[in-house]
Amino acid sequence: MSSSIQPKAPNSGWWRSGVIYQVYPRSYQDSNGDGIGDLPGITRRLDHIARLGADAVWLSPIFKSPMKDFGYDVSDYNDIDPMFGTLSDFRVLVDRAHELGLKVIIDQVLSHSSDQHPWFVESRSSRDNPKADWYVWADARDDGNPPNNWLSVFGGSSWQWDTRRKQYYLHNFLASQPDLNFHNPQVQDALLASVKAWLEFGVDGYRLDAINFCFHDAQLRSNPGTGEPDGSNPTVSASNPYAWQQHLYDRSRPDALGFLQRLRALTDQYPDTMMVGEIGDESGMLMVAQYSSGGDKLHMGYCFDLLADRCDAPYVHGVVDKFERVAATADQGWACWALSNHDCKRLATRWGGPNPHPNLLRLAPALQLSLRGASCIYQGDELGLPEAEVAYEDLQDPYGITMWPEFKGRDGCRTPFPWDSSAPDLGFAGVADHAKPWLPVSESHRTLAVNAQESDPSALLHHYRHLLGWRRGQAALMKGDLTLLPIDDQVLAYVRSHGGERLLCAFNLSATPATLDLSAGETIAEVLHDSGARGAAVQGRRVSFEPYGVLFARLA
Repeated sequence: MSSSIQPKAPNSGWWRSGVIYQVYPRSYQDSNGDGIGDLPGITRRLDHIARLGADAVWLSPIFKSPMKDFGYDVSDYNDIDPMFGTLSDFRVLVDRAHELGLKVIIDQVLSHSSDQHPWFVESRSSRDNPKADWYVWADARDDGNPPNNWLSVFGGSSWQWDTRRKQYYLHNFLASQPDLNFHNPQVQDALLASVKAWLEFGVDGYRLDAINFCFHDAQLRSNPGTGEPDGSNPTVSASNPYAWQQHLYDRSRPDALGFLQRLRALTDQYPDTMMVGEIGDESGMLMVAQYSSGGDKLHMGYCFDLLADRCDAPYVHGVVDKFERVAATADQGWACWALSNHDCKRLATRWGGPNPHPNLLRLAPALQLSLRGASCIYQGDELGLPEAEVAYEDLQDPYGITMWPEFKGRDGCRTPFPWDSSAPDLGFAGVADHAKPWLPVSESHRTLAVNAQESDPSALLHHYRHLLGWRRGQAALMKGDLTLLPIDDQVLAYVRSHGGERLLCAFNLSATPATLDLSAGETIAEVLHDSGARGAAVQGRRVSFEPYGVLFARLA
């Protein structure tokens, strides 16, 4: 591994308060009628993302893949899957995004590849080929069982027997997603070369998938058991045996920090680039701070704490407090706040149930965009889309098929995006004669389609646009510190401070009216009605909230 230090390129730090819009390419816009979204379709719809007020667009994987896990099983890190288009199509997308002032963030899956990647094909061919040690191989125990008790996130053992080498290989996810061996410097070098190639192409950064899974315990020690979960941890599904272990040895290993430093040194050679890491761990916020500390690893990270079903004030207060406390000691640790993405139930249903309160759907982005850090908005959040019901026979997600019926998988948040309420396929296809969409369109999305909301000034889409535009003019929200007010059963409140300005942000995270009494000496100087917030009234030092009411106010 090279030890030479390259000069850093300038970086404006746009990402520190940046808003990133996530596109799931298969489901955004189909341009050729084959039933699958593609790069030309995304390019066609970049205006929608720019009008929303986002700073960047994050594309879920677009690399060549057999699509066993829909692109998160890469067979070629250096080319576009023909399903989505060509390198030329991606060039057009990147150039158009840049014309619109949008940065392009691509999903890079480093911890594992597809079993059809040439590296793995060679690695499994024998025990003495040049890439024999590029993946994690282990002998069976004397009784033929796997070397330890590690489990796959998608169910069952994380070890798969291979008849060619007569050894087991590690897969933290599907058996068709073998884990790369990051203890081998050649593996790191090969992956860094791919990262560099896309930076040279002109992408502006990376969302790093499952980045805390890159390293495993070289001694292959078994994880300690925890027993059946009691359901108290909102980030872990008790129906999955994976939750029955304390994952000390198969993920979140300290070795990862050195590799992240190599990644950062590379990306820092390109101007205004950014890396955000997905961190799947019960100690999520702590690891976000650790993985983004010191200014020499990730720029920022996100975890699953706010992707859980819980959204009550004490819980959210605890999540924010945890990060603020650890970030203060982590030297520049930085968070990217996500309330929704392609891996979890849609926000409207997860937080609001089958009939979400309209105020809750307006509260969610107000809360997210006023926290200290960046934000990720998943396609459809701006429309308030509910989770789609997908029949078992229509399921595509291997995770859901395996865990049915207790866990229905991730297809319900991945159905085609609704552009046109009058079209049979909601405008997903870009041509008149088209194939059946890869997932069925949801009729529950018809009245929420973009064209329907465009014509309604009171629609949620306009609220998102207004909120993102208003936020840009609030220095306290873009750059300020955050101080939490005391914990409350209903109201989450904090103060953002910058340059002598103090902005109160308060949210009634309950379905019943609530009050907030400011401490003695605090005075509200101005209620910021232009924020678009509603459902709160001020009388002296008391704030009265409607269900899911929101207040932004300037303190004296």
